[in-house]
Amino acid sequence: MPDLLEFPTLTELRRRTSMKWRTYDDDVLPLWVAEADVPVAPGVLAAVNRVLADGDTGYPAGDGYARALAAFARDRWGWDGLDPARALVVPDVMQGVVEALRAVVPPGDAVAVTPPVYPPFFAFLRHAGWEPVSAPLTAAGRLDPGALERAFATPRVRAFLLCSPQNPTGTVHTADELAAVAAAARRHGITVVADEIHAPLVDPGTPFTPWLSVPGAEDGFSLMSASKGWNLAGLKAAVAVGGPAAPIDRLPADMLEVGASHVAVHAHVAALESDRGWLDGFVAALARNRELLAGLLAEHLPGIGYRPAPATFLAWLDCRGLGPDDPAATFLERGRVALNAGEPFGAGGAGHLRLNLATHPDVLTEAVQRMAAALP
Repeated sequence: MPDLLEFPTLTELRRRTSMKWRTYDDDVLPLWVAEADVPVAPGVLAAVNRVLADGDTGYPAGDGYARALAAFARDRWGWDGLDPARALVVPDVMQGVVEALRAVVPPGDAVAVTPPVYPPFFAFLRHAGWEPVSAPLTAAGRLDPGALERAFATPRVRAFLLCSPQNPTGTVHTADELAAVAAAARRHGITVVADEIHAPLVDPGTPFTPWLSVPGAEDGFSLMSASKGWNLAGLKAAVAVGGPAAPIDRLPADMLEVGASHVAVHAHVAALESDRGWLDGFVAALARNRELLAGLLAEHLPGIGYRPAPATFLAWLDCRGLGPDDPAATFLERGRVALNAGEPFGAGGAGHLRLNLATHPDVLTEAVQRMAAALP
């Protein structure tokens, strides 16, 4: 069992100036946006300091990020199929998603999604001129083969934007589930683009299956990044990977590659190569926080449904039995705890909240106690 990562205290966290800590007043406990309250991993810190000391702050170059990801995928997931020659550095996952979809989806057509799911999926698709078509997860938070079959058969649906692991539920799709997706996609001529940004944050006892390792996924794309695993949202970079039959050449390589941060690429490579032990400690700390959250809710808020999941640092809370029509507003106004309301996550989101549990256990404990006190 790896050593647990030490989360900074609330006093230390209040000195941060990122979105998570500056959107709300100082008396609010922010457990909303997907930033983790972690220290910088030592390899990342050394890499960034070295780059800055050398004045190495130009445009990114080379395939180092893709090679680091390929080695990580082989060692972590037993997948040796990530080909750096079919990978492209992109500014971030969502920009890479849009460009991968542009390669296969004409303007005005549609893309299937599986809500409840990351809200920017809907916003980015609509902004690019595509209609999101929902294939909701089951009540147990699993992919629904029937819903996907209906969505794939919908006129003008050309692609499926897969969230794996699923944000906000933390579901890790099984190899059999993904194989069924690939088979259905083949039957209907659907290209799958997978957002796998949370893949490093899967408990070691749960197998993670990379999308491009699934038989039948050869024409798809994967977007991968060290961003969530090592809390590098402020150092933007990601990698778009095309399967052996994917039209990777249709992505605008020059525009995308110069849009990524050279400093960020060095940070991400260092994370993948030098900070795997740090990641293990983070994953172990998250498992402990999930257990803590489950106990706190059972003690203080038994009306909230929570099913701990083996991935991400997000908790999906079912508040439909509590009473307030807008639980996020209630907990913010009366409890001074900021959470994400469920409605923007699409079908199945109403009455739910997303809670970010990547924080100090004392902060998590105080947040649940405040939430309980906020209710009549």
